[in-house]
Amino acid sequence: MFDMQKMSEILASRLLPKHFSLIRAVVEYHQLSLAANALAMTQPAASRMLADIERHVGAAVFVRTPKGMEPTAIGRALARRAENLLEEIREATREVEAIRRGLTGSVRVGAVTGGAVGYVVPAIKALKIEAETADIHVDVAPSDTLIAELLAGQLDFVLGRIPTGIDARQFTISGMLEETVDILVHQSHPLANAERLTMADLVHFPWVMQAPGAPVRQALEQVFIAEGAPIPSNIVNTTSLLVMIAMLAASNAIAPFSREVSDLLCRQTTGSGLTQLDIRQPISVAPYHLISLAGKRMSPIAVRMRDLVIGEFESRRRS
Repeated sequence: MFDMQKMSEILASRLLPKHFSLIRAVVEYHQLSLAANALAMTQPAASRMLADIERHVGAAVFVRTPKGMEPTAIGRALARRAENLLEEIREATREVEAIRRGLTGSVRVGAVTGGAVGYVVPAIKALKIEAETADIHVDVAPSDTLIAELLAGQLDFVLGRIPTGIDARQFTISGMLEETVDILVHQSHPLANAERLTMADLVHFPWVMQAPGAPVRQALEQVFIAEGAPIPSNIVNTTSLLVMIAMLAASNAIAPFSREVSDLLCRQTTGSGLTQLDIRQPISVAPYHLISLAGKRMSPIAVRMRDLVIGEFESRRRS
């Protein structure tokens, strides 16, 4: 049986990361020539490196079979360790690069719900690839709350709208993010499969939505008014996304959601049981923006997060 202590000594003092890269590549491709090509090496160089590995280990690492090169028990053990070791090296490299670029510390972002789902979440995913240890905080709230927190220095930047009565000159405003509203119900709802619905078709059902004055609700009410339909009277007011989803699941309630949230619930999340109603009249909300305090210097990690959000916006605008 192979001596695991001896293996540990070999790993610590003799074998190098390039050796483990070759072992993993041969396991993946089953041919030395293909493994060498994947590592941008010549086959003779790969052969010499494999001979060095087997000399260090003191036993065969691969055997040649009709199906190609197959690892021995020792080869399989080395291959398992190769995955862990190379990932540790990659993580160390990312961490060092993050420190070198200043991508450490905390960043606090505020966003309306659609902006959080559509732009902040993809930006977080990208940032975590570059700076795994970054401490990221995301506040999801109405724009008036977000702007108040931004002015108080509690947020680095926000995705939202500048409330009425607030002097816009104190901010740096970037981009214009469109927001479309979808109307969602549970799949068992009587209107779930109906086509080309008018707002009058929806009036007599219970609704769950944001409080009066919220941009999504204002946009929805404007469509009711434009179509000459009465605004629903049976409404539960909430800012909680979870409460809205629970109400839809438990009743024939109807709820408006931004397109980004609607896509997440109905298309990207299996088993939600929710579906979009086919509404004749499109519903659009006033655009929101990426807003930061003018003259305030952000940390490198916050700047990078902001740039990734803007990049996500530009990517979607081009598609």
